Amino acid sequence: MMPKLWNETIEAHRRAVRDATLDTTAALVAKHGLLSVTMARIAEETGIGRATLYKYFPDVEAILVAWHERQVTGHLEHLIAIRDRGGTPGERLKAVLEAYAFVSHEHHGTELAARLHRGEHVAQAQQQLSRLVSDLLAEGARIGDIRDDVAPDELATYCLHALAAASSLPSNAAVRRLVAVTLAGLRPPRASRR
Repeated sequence: MMPKLWNETIEAHRRAVRDATLDTTAALVAKHGLLSVTMARIAEETGIGRATLYKYFPDVEAILVAWHERQVTGHLEHLIAIRDRGGTPGERLKAVLEAYAFVSHEHHGTELAARLHRGEHVAQAQQQLSRLVSDLLAEGARIGDIRDDVAPDELATYCLHALAAASSLPSNAAVRRLVAVTLAGLRPPRASRR
C-alpha cells in the first residue's frame, strides 16, 4: 500500500497534467480554430508525451468536453456563491441573473461554444441553474417582491431564456439593460403589489 502523501502527490500531479492539457487545448482552439488542433500539437504545447496524453484522453473532442465541463462547473459554483451572499432575495436574484447574463455575454457565440453546448453536462447544469433561480424567485414571491401569479419554474425559464440573448449584445451596458428589463417582468402586477 502506498503512503498517503505519495498518493496525494501522484493525484496532484495528475490534476496538474489534466488542467494543463485542458488549458492548452482551449488556448490552441481559440487561437487556431477547432479543426487545426491535433493531439500531437496539444502534447507538444503542454510539454508532455503523446503517449501520456492518450492515457488521459482518447481524442481532442474528449479534451474539449472535459474543459467545457470544468468551465460550466466553475460558472455554477460562482453563481451559487453569489446566491449565498447576504441580502434580500431580490438583491441576490439580481446579482445571480446579472452574473449569468455576463457569462452568456462573454462565453458564447464561438465555434467551440456551439459545438460543446450540446452535451449531457450542459443539460444537467441548466437544470441546476434553473432550480437555483426558481428557488430565489419563490423566496421573493413569498415576501411579495416577485410576482406570484406565475409559477417560479416558469419565471426561471423566462429569465434564463431572456438572458441567453446577452450572448449577442454589443456591450456590458446592453447586458445590464437586458437584466433590468428581465427583472421588470418579474415584478408583481400593480393591483397586487403590497
